[in-house]
Amino acid sequence: MSDPGYGEAIKWEPATPRIRPLRLLVSWAILAASVYVAAGLVPGVALEEPGAGFVVALSIALLNAIVPPVIAALRLPFMVAIGFILVLLVDAGLLMLVDAVFPDWLRVDSFGDALLTAVLIAAVSMLLQVIAGTDDDDEYTLRVTRRIARRLGSDDRTDTPGIIFLEIDGLALPILRNAMRDGSAPNMARWISDHGYRLAEWETDLSSQTGASQAGILLGSNDDMPAFRWVEKETATMMVCSSASDCAEIERRHSTGVGLLAGGGASRGNLLSGEADDAILTVSRMDAEKQANPGYRAFLANGFNVTRLLVLYLWEVVLELTAAAQQKRRDVRPRGHRGGIYPFLRAAMCVFVRDLIVYGVLTDMMRGRPAVYATFASYDEVAHHSGLERADTGEALRKLDQQFARIERARRYAPRPYEIVVLSDHGQTQGATFKQRHGYGLDELVQRLLSSADVAGFSGGDEQRALVGHAVTEATGSGSGKRAKNDVSGREVVVLGSGNLGLIYLMDSDRRLTLEEIQQRHPELIGGLRAHEHIGWLLVRSAQDGPVALGPDGSHRLRDGHIEGVDPLAAFSRTAPAHLLRTDGFAHVADIMVGSFYDPDLDEGCAFEELICFHGGLGGPQTRPFLLYPPGLTLPDGPIIGAAAVHGVLRGWRFALQPPAPAPAAGVSVPAP
Repeated sequence: MSDPGYGEAIKWEPATPRIRPLRLLVSWAILAASVYVAAGLVPGVALEEPGAGFVVALSIALLNAIVPPVIAALRLPFMVAIGFILVLLVDAGLLMLVDAVFPDWLRVDSFGDALLTAVLIAAVSMLLQVIAGTDDDDEYTLRVTRRIARRLGSDDRTDTPGIIFLEIDGLALPILRNAMRDGSAPNMARWISDHGYRLAEWETDLSSQTGASQAGILLGSNDDMPAFRWVEKETATMMVCSSASDCAEIERRHSTGVGLLAGGGASRGNLLSGEADDAILTVSRMDAEKQANPGYRAFLANGFNVTRLLVLYLWEVVLELTAAAQQKRRDVRPRGHRGGIYPFLRAAMCVFVRDLIVYGVLTDMMRGRPAVYATFASYDEVAHHSGLERADTGEALRKLDQQFARIERARRYAPRPYEIVVLSDHGQTQGATFKQRHGYGLDELVQRLLSSADVAGFSGGDEQRALVGHAVTEATGSGSGKRAKNDVSGREVVVLGSGNLGLIYLMDSDRRLTLEEIQQRHPELIGGLRAHEHIGWLLVRSAQDGPVALGPDGSHRLRDGHIEGVDPLAAFSRTAPAHLLRTDGFAHVADIMVGSFYDPDLDEGCAFEELICFHGGLGGPQTRPFLLYPPGLTLPDGPIIGAAAVHGVLRGWRFALQPPAPAPAAGVSVPAP
C-alpha cells in the first residue's frame, strides 16, 4: 500500500489486471471437479463420458463470460431483485443449454435439477478455492468491472487522489483493538504495522446511533434528532431513522450543499446519501432502486456471483443456527433472541448486502469517483444478538476485514490513486435487557406509574431489520409510502426505546411539558422512574431550574453544573452533561428522556429494547467509535466530539486530496461544462 504525502507531485499509472494462464488452468480444474461432485449428488444429472466434467466446466465458464454481462447491461427496473433472479435462472439455463449442445456428454433431466446443480457447483467450487488458495484472486473480477465502468462513463485518468470511506457500523475502538490483537482484523492491523495507518477515537452525541451519526458525518448536522425514533408532537408523527420517507425528510432538513459526497461522490449502503450524485441501497434514496440502477452491473455480470451468493447466504443461516444452539446449550449470558426471521436477516446483512456494496465500491473506483462512503452493517447486526466479542461476532468482523483487503488490492487498477479511511459511527455496550432483568419493559413500567393513561410503546429491535425490509420493499416495488404506525395521534402516552435511551412523550399537550406540569398531572411518574434500580438518569426541563438531570439520590442542574446530593451523571463521561444540555435544546426532545444505569466496573447497562448489545444513549463503548486513517492525513488538535465534528475532519481530508479549482479571474469567461 502506497500512501504518498499530499504535497508531493505524483504521476499515477494504473495497472491492468492480468490474465494468468496458471490460475485459469487451476480454476478450470476446480470447476471441473465441482461439476463431477454436483453430478454425483443430483440424481437427475449425469456425466455420460470420461472427461465430460472438463468439457462441461469449460462450456459453463465460456457461457458465463458472455450471457450474464448481457443481462447486466439491460436497463431493468428493480435491478437488485430482477437481475439477481434472472441471472440465477440463467445459470440453470446454461446447464440445460450445455445438455442440448453436448447430449453425449451431459444429461440434465429437468430445470429443477439444473438449478440445484448450479448451486452445488458454486458450493463445491468455493470450498475447493479456499483449499487451493485461489479464492482471493480478484483480477478477473476487476477486468469485468473496469469494462463495465468504461461503459458507464468512467473518468479519465488523473493524478488527483480519491478517497474511500468504509464505515463499520457499531464497532467501538476498544473492540477493534482487541480484534487486531486476536486476529479478527489482520488486514487493518497490517495497515497500521506496515503502512503507518493511525487509530483515533471520537465521541458520539447523546443519540449514539446510525441515523444521528450519519446525519452529522455525511451532512454536517444532526440537530433535532434526539434518538433513533422520536415524536413530533405538533403533528402527532413518529419519525424513524430507518424509514425511507423519514430518511428522505431528514436529509431534506439537514442538507445545506456541504454534504461529504457532494460533487461526484457515491453513497453505498447508508441511511443518508450525503448529497451524493449516485446511490445504491441508500435508504433516503430508495427510489433509485426502482429504476435501472447501473450500480449492480459489475456484480451481475459474473454469473457465478449469484449462485455463490445464494450458497454463502444459506451457509450463514446455518452458522447462525449453530451459534445460537451453542449459546443456549452453554447457557451463555446475556443471551439475545435469535429465532424467527433473524437468521435470515443476519445472512442478508452478512452476505447479500455486504457483497453488493463491495461490488458497488469496486465499480466506483474503476470509474474514478472522487469520494465514496460505504456502510457495512454486518458486525452491528451480529453483535446485537450474539454479544460484543463472541466467536461469531469476531468472524463477522474478520469477513469484513477480508473485503477491505479486496478494496485495497483493487486500488492499483483504478484511473486515479485512492486513499482508504475506515471509521465507525458508534460502538455498542453489552448487558441483559431491561425486560430480561425485570420481566416488563419501560412502557409497562410507565403504564403502572400512570395507571389511568393509555401507554403505547415502540421499540422495534435493531435498525437493520427495518433497513433490509425497506430495501426489499423498494427493490420489489411493493409497499406504499409512509407506514400507518408512524401516526401516533390519539395516543395518550408514547414510550420509545432507542438502545438504552428511552423517550416518554405525554401527548395531552402539543408542546414539551415542564417538570412541574408533569408532577402536577402525573404525581407518581417522576418519582417512580427515579427510584428504579436500572434507570440511571432522567432529563426534564424545570420551569424554575431549566434543564436538569434527575437520579435516584440527587440532581444535576445542567445550565450551571450545580449538583444536589449524588450526581446522577457521575458514572458517565465528563462530557455527559454537555450532551444532555444540547439534546434538551432540540425542538422535539421528549417530555422525559430516560437513560439506563451504567456500571463502569462491569462495563454494562441495559437496553429498553430486546438487544443484548446496544447503542443510542450513554455509557460504555457505545460512545467510542474510531477513525483509522493513512499517515498523509492529519487530525486537528484536541478531542473530536460529535458527528458534525467528524464531518469537518473528513471534509477537510477530501479537500486536502482534491483542492477546489481556483475561481476565474474577473472578466474571464469559463465555458459551460
